[in-house]
Amino acid sequence: MRTDLIRRTALSAGVLAATAGGIAAPAIAAQATPAEKAVSVQADRKPAGERQLEVRYEAQPNFYFCGPAAARNALSVQGKAISVDAMAEEMGTTEDGTDSINDITPVLNKETGKGDAYRSVEITTGKADDGQTDKLRADVVRTVDSGRAVVANIAGTATDTDGVVHSFEGGHYISVVGYRDDGRTVKIADSANPAQASYDITVDNLADWIATRGYATS
Repeated sequence: MRTDLIRRTALSAGVLAATAGGIAAPAIAAQATPAEKAVSVQADRKPAGERQLEVRYEAQPNFYFCGPAAARNALSVQGKAISVDAMAEEMGTTEDGTDSINDITPVLNKETGKGDAYRSVEITTGKADDGQTDKLRADVVRTVDSGRAVVANIAGTATDTDGVVHSFEGGHYISVVGYRDDGRTVKIADSANPAQASYDITVDNLADWIATRGYATS
């Protein structure tokens, strides 16, 4: 799966904008090393029905490493520091990308240190129905509550809660690292563009974004 649309954005490093859940870090230089590019998505204490994990964010280094980068960012919430290159080798990622969520789930299990920590869930229809959306919501809440992030394979265009459009017609991978309103809105860590490293999206929009693909969840 090729993430062609990332060519226009993934390698452009912008100034990180502070958001209410928050990316808190200095601006990222265009030639920054992966270590220099790592920033922290703050994990605040939230009221009931709301939780956000702490992410050591890193942008993907090229247009086809979104799968390894999403897995790497997801594993960072467990305090693990694994290189994107190592993730890519384990997943068999090529310039065509990472084939499916089923190539990512076994790596998440291996690096988590528990063989059944993650499982793959597919949404095979062209649009998620109410049952699939409710399941995704429950899966995100359960996984985040367990201290882990969800990794989702998405395709197409979705609009976040601030009205910003995110378009990946060729496909993309993202991490889901938090939720609010009992999971009706979720927090995304997106490796494609450091200027849009973190944003919120409704779970309904996320489910439709995942449709025809799948996600890795606890």
